[in-house]
Amino acid sequence: MPARILVAEDDVKQAQLIRIYLEREGHDVQVVADGRSAIDRARASRPDLIVLDVMMPHVDGLDVCRILRMDSRVPILLLTARSTEEDLLLGLDLGADDYMTKPYSPRELTARVRALLRRARAAGDERPPVFTVGDLEIDTARFEVRAAGDPVSLTGKEFAILAVLAGEPGRAFTRAQIIDRVFGFDQNVLERTVDAHVMNLRRKLERGRGGVRYVETVYGRGYRLAAQPSAAPGGGTR
Repeated sequence: MPARILVAEDDVKQAQLIRIYLEREGHDVQVVADGRSAIDRARASRPDLIVLDVMMPHVDGLDVCRILRMDSRVPILLLTARSTEEDLLLGLDLGADDYMTKPYSPRELTARVRALLRRARAAGDERPPVFTVGDLEIDTARFEVRAAGDPVSLTGKEFAILAVLAGEPGRAFTRAQIIDRVFGFDQNVLERTVDAHVMNLRRKLERGRGGVRYVETVYGRGYRLAAQPSAAPGGGTR
C-alpha cells in the first residue's frame, strides 16, 4: 500500500537514489536535507514513515529521532555510517525502529521500508490518534481541527502546539517544553514567539464560541488545554 515517506538525507545523490526506489514502490516521497527541516516537515505533514540519516547539519539524526519520539510513533529507519554496536544501540534506545549501515543496498532499504510499514499497520499505528477534548476534536492524521463541529483553520505551528497540549489535557506545559516539542533545536525561537502563536490559536478556536475557553494560561508555568472547556467567567483572567 502506498505511504507518505519523509527522507532526511543531506547527500543529494543518496537522497535522489532513495527517492527513485521508494517512488517505484508507489510511495509519496518528500526529501529534506537537514535535521531542523526534518523535525518541521515531520510535524507538519505527519508521514507514515521516516528514513533518517544520522549525520546531518544543524541537528543530527539521533536528536531528530529523540525529539519526534516525544509525541509521535511514526516508524523511523536510521541510516548511519557509524557501525559500532554502541552507536547502533543508542539509535534504537532513542526510538528508531530499524537501522542500516552505509553503504547499503537500495533494494534492501525498500524491503526494510515495506516490513516497517506492515508492522505499523498490523499494530494499528498507520494513523496518529484523534484527540477529543470536550467539543474540540484534533485529527492529527488529516491535519484537521473542529470546535463544536465547526472546522478551524490553523497554521502548522498553531496545530503542532495544540496537538502537544491535547496529548495531555489539563497538564501545564512550560514555554520551553513547547519550544522543544514544536520548534526542536531552533535557537532563534523566543518564549514570546510561543505567546504569539497561542494568542492566535485562542482567537481562532474561540471565535464565535460564546466565551468558551480552550487554552488556559497557568501563571508562572505556561499553558494547558482545559480538560473540560467552559465559558470564562465575566472579568476572569485568561
